[in-house]
Amino acid sequence: MQTTFTAEQLADPHVEESEKILRKCVHCGFCTATCPTYVTLGNELDSPRGRIYLIKDMLENGRAADEQIVTHIDRCLSCLACMTTCPSGVNYMHLVDHARAHINETYTRPPADRFIRSLLAFVLPKPGRFRLALKLARLGQPFVAFFDRVPSLKPLAAMLRLAPAVVPPKSPASRPGSHPAEGVSLGRVAILTGCAQPVLDPGINEATISLLTRLGIDVVVPKGEGCCGALVHHMGREQQALASARRNVDAWTREIEKGGLDAIIVTTSGCGTTIKDYGFMLRLDPAYAEKAKRVSELAKDVTEYLVTLDLPEPPERSGLEVAYHSACSMQHGQKIVRQPKELLARAGFIVREPREGHLCCGSAGTYNILQPEISARLRERKVKNIEATGAALVATGNIGCITQIGSASSLPIVHTIELIDWAYGGKRPRGLPAPDA
Repeated sequence: MQTTFTAEQLADPHVEESEKILRKCVHCGFCTATCPTYVTLGNELDSPRGRIYLIKDMLENGRAADEQIVTHIDRCLSCLACMTTCPSGVNYMHLVDHARAHINETYTRPPADRFIRSLLAFVLPKPGRFRLALKLARLGQPFVAFFDRVPSLKPLAAMLRLAPAVVPPKSPASRPGSHPAEGVSLGRVAILTGCAQPVLDPGINEATISLLTRLGIDVVVPKGEGCCGALVHHMGREQQALASARRNVDAWTREIEKGGLDAIIVTTSGCGTTIKDYGFMLRLDPAYAEKAKRVSELAKDVTEYLVTLDLPEPPERSGLEVAYHSACSMQHGQKIVRQPKELLARAGFIVREPREGHLCCGSAGTYNILQPEISARLRERKVKNIEATGAALVATGNIGCITQIGSASSLPIVHTIELIDWAYGGKRPRGLPAPDA
């Protein structure tokens, strides 16, 4: 794609990076075939190619975002299926991230939209606030129908529908501390506690720690780490996202310097995609560039790390049929495709792959709140394909997908690591079908 940025514009390193990305696009349109919003809505401007044209026009002309641009950029899930499909290597992720930051700086959203986005940015990254909000959500349940009738308040209705009926108690696995290996120590890793996951399903990290320590790995939960910054990053709140990144880099760097780390284990693939991008996000910060790059290199999805270990044979094979849902952030963001399926099969499960596995389930961080109607259409499509496999349960590696799919499917849905932990002697995940079912 030909560009006409001025030398003055290119002096901005963010514009310079976006210009390089734009020039790689050859208008081929391969991305439209795998873009969930284009497949759903059929509008060229709701495809990666269409959004690229809008972003190019906005940045090249140095103008503020307008309602049209905001509408179509907001509809992007950041599923990154386009990057898997693109034959030219267009880094759409970095381009749309830049566009969102530009929108946040130059566009004034309607009051209700501003309020809801500010509320999400204030509550979700903080586990204490999030836990309290979920408990208070029951007070808002009677107003769901009212919120649904007011277009600007539909996100509040979606938020209340997603809130679980019961909030699990706090888990010791979320507290800073060390979990020593059973027997001889074969390695040392840190684990991301995160923000939403330990509130919604603390059993995921509990299963991870249980399995890794049984396999001879010391696991540390570093003091001072927290939300990876992905949620606010995708809302264009770049300074808040970078502050989260710096805090985590500091926490993990202390552990690296204290006792060394073989990996930083991430059990939420959406977080993993962002942490692996810390090196890019903080590339312009001389105090953090090198540290962030080192952290990004150490970050591993738990399945990515497990395949490097010498796993024993499982004590017994359940033979359960499992529909494996590959989160977009797993398959497109991190390019992790075979490892989870191989681990499940090795652990004694029969893996079924749903049709249209490349399409997003509609969760995408806060997307199922901010774009509830498109999200619901994608969710129904995903659930239909999953249930058509005839599997007894669903496994995935992202808490957002677990919440989204679980809100519409009759099948139990668990994190991949919970099944693997169970297969190797850990606790049976809650909600699984009875052994004789």
